[in-house]
Amino acid sequence: MFARIYSPAKTAMQSGKNKTRQWILEFDQAAAKRIDPLMGWTSSSDTVSNQVRLKFDTREAAISYAKEKNIPYRIDEKAVAEPVIKSYSDNFAVNRRKPWTH
Repeated sequence: MFARIYSPAKTAMQSGKNKTRQWILEFDQAAAKRIDPLMGWTSSSDTVSNQVRLKFDTREAAISYAKEKNIPYRIDEKAVAEPVIKSYSDNFAVNRRKPWTH
C-alpha cells in the first residue's frame, strides 16, 4: 500500500483557490481494474484506492500521519503558475507576433 500526498489543482470552473490549500493523502491502486463481462462496468476489488481519501490542512500533517501509520508515501509538489501580465492595448500593438483577427 503506497500513498501519494498532493495538493489538488484548481478546477477549470473556479477562479479562486479555495480547495487548493488542503493536502490529500490518497492510496495508489494495488490491483488492476477490470471490465465486468455482463454489464460492461469498470470494477476493482481494491476498495482502499477507490474510496479512501484523507484531507489535511498542512503538508506536514499528512506526512506525520503517514509516518505514524508506517505508510510509504511520495509527495507531489504544487506546480506554481506564474501570472502573465497583459493589457487590452496589447491586442492592437504594432509589434505583435501574430496578426490580430476575429
